[in-house]
Amino acid sequence: MNTKYDFLIVGAGLYGAVFAHEVKKAGKTCLIIDKRDHIAGNIYTEKVEDIQVHKYGAHIFHTSNKAVWKYVNQFAEFNRYINSPIANYLGEIYNLPFNMNTFNKMWGAVTPDEAKEKIEQQRKDNYVESPQNLEGQAINLVGLDIYEKLIRGYTEKQWGRPCTEIPAFIIRRLPVRFTYDNNYFNDPYQGIPIGGYTSMVERMIEGIEVVLSTDYFAEKEKWDSMAEKVVYTGPIDAFFDYKYGVLEYRSLRFETEVLDTPNYQGNAVVNYTDSETPYTRIIEHKHFDFGTQPKTVISREYSEEWKRGDEPYYPINDNKNNELYEKYKALTEAQNKVIFGGRLAEYKYYDMDKVVEVALQRVKGILGQ
Repeated sequence: MNTKYDFLIVGAGLYGAVFAHEVKKAGKTCLIIDKRDHIAGNIYTEKVEDIQVHKYGAHIFHTSNKAVWKYVNQFAEFNRYINSPIANYLGEIYNLPFNMNTFNKMWGAVTPDEAKEKIEQQRKDNYVESPQNLEGQAINLVGLDIYEKLIRGYTEKQWGRPCTEIPAFIIRRLPVRFTYDNNYFNDPYQGIPIGGYTSMVERMIEGIEVVLSTDYFAEKEKWDSMAEKVVYTGPIDAFFDYKYGVLEYRSLRFETEVLDTPNYQGNAVVNYTDSETPYTRIIEHKHFDFGTQPKTVISREYSEEWKRGDEPYYPINDNKNNELYEKYKALTEAQNKVIFGGRLAEYKYYDMDKVVEVALQRVKGILGQ
C-alpha cells in the first residue's frame, strides 16, 4: 500500500464503489477498507449451486433516471427481471402492489369502477378522523379487508409492534392501481445484473486497492493519516462514538437453505402477510435470473429488533431518531477532512439508484466538475 492516498474510502458498498471509481477516473489515488470479508456491502451476491444468492435480502435495481441507468450498465449487463411479488395470506394468494388482480381475488371486482366502489364503501364504513397510527391511516386509504389481510400482519412483523403503536406517517401513501399490472415499480428501467451485484462492484473498483476484514475504528488515526480525505459510509453515530446516543434501526435475519427441487414457490418474492407465520417473506433466488438449475436456494426473512452491534438495515426515521441524527449531522460540519455519505452515514433509506445518484453528485462537487 502507498503511505499517502488522495482518498481513504471506509466501506466497499455501492456508495464507496461509485465514489472510488469516479475519483480514480479523475486521476486520484484511493484505498478502500471494509470491516466485512467481502466487497459490495448489502448488495453482495454469492454463487450457491450455480445460483446468485442475495445474501442480505432481495435487491432489484430500478430507476427513472436514464443517466443512472446508463452509468450502471457500464459495469454489468442487466436482465429483464420485473419485480412482481405476491402475498400469501393463510394460503390465499394475492398480487402486489394492490391492483385489479388483487381486487378481483379479494372481492370479485372486474372493472376499475367496481373496485373503487368497494374501497370507497369500506373507507366510509371504517373511517377514522385524523388517524394517529398506521392502522387508522391504512384503513382510511384502502379499507378494512386489504388492511386485515395484506397490511396488518406483515407490518406488525416488520416493525415488531402493533399497528396501533406505529406512527401514521409510515404509510401516508399506499400504491393502489386500477389496472391489471403486477409490476411493483413504475420506473422504466429495471433489472438485475447478470452474474450478480458482486461482479458489478468488482468492475467498478477494478485497479483500486481494497483491504477487507478491517475495522476502521480499531486504528482510526493510522488510517486517517494515510489519506488527504476520508469518505466515511458507516453509521454516523459510531463515527462520533455515540456521543448523543444510539440511532435506532430494524434488523433482519435470514435462514437460507438449498432444496433438492427445481422450483419451490414459483416466484422470486412471496410475502407472508398473516400474523401466525414468523417470517415476513421467502426469497427464491433463482427466479431473479430465470434460473433452470436442478436445485433451488431459498431465504426466509425475519424482521428483528436491532441492538448496537447488530447489522443495521432500516433506519427508524421517527421524530426522536431524526432529531438525534440532526445533532450528529451538525458535528460533521467541523470534520473538514471527512466526507459523509450513504444510507448509514446519512441515516436514510436509499434505493440503489439514489445511492448512485448522490455519490456521483458528491464526487462532482468535491472535484469541482
